[in-house]
Amino acid sequence: MLGSVFPDVRRIDKKLSRKDTHACFSDIDLNFTGLNDFQAGWKFHLYCDMRREEILEKQNFYVLKKTTDFWHLPAKMLEDELVYEQYNNWEKIVNYFNNVNYTNHLVSRETASLWYAINAKYFEKKPNSRSISIFLSKLPDWSCLADEVVDVIDELRKNKQVTKILKNVYKDIV
Repeated sequence: MLGSVFPDVRRIDKKLSRKDTHACFSDIDLNFTGLNDFQAGWKFHLYCDMRREEILEKQNFYVLKKTTDFWHLPAKMLEDELVYEQYNNWEKIVNYFNNVNYTNHLVSRETASLWYAINAKYFEKKPNSRSISIFLSKLPDWSCLADEVVDVIDELRKNKQVTKILKNVYKDIV
C-alpha cells in the first residue's frame, strides 16, 4: 500500500521530478518477481498510470472539454471521487497511513510521513470539492491553483460523458 502511493510524493518534495519517481522500472507490467511489497506497490502505481492513459486515449477522453486542463489533474481528482465507494475499508488505510514507519532512499522519513499523512486525511471520507481543495492546498505547486482546479472539477462533474468514462476506468486497468 505504501509503495502504491509513494510515486506522487514528488508533489511535496521539490527535489524530485516525475522521472525520479515514475521511471524506476525497466518493464511496467504486472510481473512483481523479485520485488519487495513496497516496490511491488510502486510498480503497480506506474502500471495503473500507464493503463489509465491507454484506456482514456482509446475512449477519446481527452477531446472532451476541460479534460486536459491543469495537466489532467482535475480529471484524476474527479475520478477519486467517482470510484471512492468501490472500496469499503478506508478507515484501515487511513490508520495505516497515519502510522507509517517506513521510508526509502529518495525521501526523508519526515517527507514520507508527511506525504502519507496528507493522503490519510484525503482518504478519510469520499472526496468532494472541499476536501480536494484542502488536499491541493497542501501541495506546494498546487496550493495557489486549488480553487481553479476545483472549478474545473465542478465543470467536469456536470459532464455525463466524462463521469461515465471515469467511473469505469478502474474496471479495465487490470
